[in-house]
Amino acid sequence: MSYTKLTRDQIAERVAQDIPDGAYVNLGIGLPTKISSYLPADKDVFLHSENGLLAFGPPPAEEDRDPELINAGKEFVTLLAGGAYFHHGDSFAMMRGGHLDIAVLGAFQVAQNGDLANWHTGTPDAIPAVGGAMDLAVGAKKVYVTMDHVTKNGKAKIVEDLSYPATGLKCVDRIYTDLCVIDVTKDGMKVIEKVQGLSFEELQAKTGAKLIDAT
Repeated sequence: MSYTKLTRDQIAERVAQDIPDGAYVNLGIGLPTKISSYLPADKDVFLHSENGLLAFGPPPAEEDRDPELINAGKEFVTLLAGGAYFHHGDSFAMMRGGHLDIAVLGAFQVAQNGDLANWHTGTPDAIPAVGGAMDLAVGAKKVYVTMDHVTKNGKAKIVEDLSYPATGLKCVDRIYTDLCVIDVTKDGMKVIEKVQGLSFEELQAKTGAKLIDAT
């Protein structure tokens, strides 16, 4: 059967469905920042950015852009009623102190035990980008990962063991890819959703770690 991969916006929209009312959430640079545009209006979700923002909203219209109101990825955002600015040192204290319910991060690799690699590929010409990822990986109560299921060259990004430098160990709770949603559990990687038309066998063939069909 044929299948269609999810777009980056569709992945972001899917993650937004799983963020509960009242949650304090950090959205990592890249794909995760798109989630702010898909949060339902009937939910109170407090978005956090490590450069010192809490309770920001989706991107503004072009004419309303404020160069001093940006997230950690230097993208323009809006500030919701009750939103706050603060020093990035205080922001990291929130991250390290366990005050965030969810961190949504991108990834180069996720291992079957939940190890995360997202700051450096280890290649000599690669530019490392630590940022706040290590603090978020260990400080947030839950870590969600958004990424393509395989690399541009078709190499698996979900693997038995990391081959890239680790960001955090046993920290990933759920993975959202362009093909499926996977829960990382003590019993293994459970596929709870996959795109229509994709068989479990096809998905397993694209994955470097053993999967459990829980759909």
